[in-house]
Amino acid sequence: MTTMTGAPAVPEGRLVLVRHGKTEWSESGQHTGTTDIELTEQGEADAATLPQRLSGFDVGLVLTSPMQRARRTAEIAGFGGAEVDPNLVEWDYGGYEGRTTKDIRAELGYDWAVFEDGVVPGDTPGETVEEVAARASRVLLRAAPVLASRDVLLFGHGHALRILATVFLREQPRFAAKLLLDAGSVSVLEYEREQPAVKMWNSLG
Repeated sequence: MTTMTGAPAVPEGRLVLVRHGKTEWSESGQHTGTTDIELTEQGEADAATLPQRLSGFDVGLVLTSPMQRARRTAEIAGFGGAEVDPNLVEWDYGGYEGRTTKDIRAELGYDWAVFEDGVVPGDTPGETVEEVAARASRVLLRAAPVLASRDVLLFGHGHALRILATVFLREQPRFAAKLLLDAGSVSVLEYEREQPAVKMWNSLG
């Protein structure tokens, strides 16, 4: 779609980010990347509020991470037919999978932070923040044609969705460290004229 001048039209759709509901590890602060953990009862109850919270969107595409915590959240929200997109999977934390920041810092002896210091290989190779951002770029490319006129829902994970938001906003991926995202939250990104912008962030109600 183009304007009368031939310039690309500003997308009218909104990008809606839904972090999955609570899990045992999200409550304990353990890094949950490749571990396919289920929602807690509270996580399912929180997800049950999503149908009403998402009812005002004109949804043209729904994508979900392949992890059951995201797929189950999408199902409870009324989007059981969401398409699985492997690029929405959470950060691969490698050797830090299942560990808390407190434990990692105690082992390393300094104030480690995943966005600044990254991860080490373990049972899986782990990913850099730039590799997660590259996956996010592929999700946004897939969403772009739909966003021209309709809304896109993404069901995913805390760190990966935070990084995706930075890519959408044309910021460096490490800026995601400043974007907190709670389990069960809904965030909305859109275009204000030609500028990508945050409409709503980390809403829990």
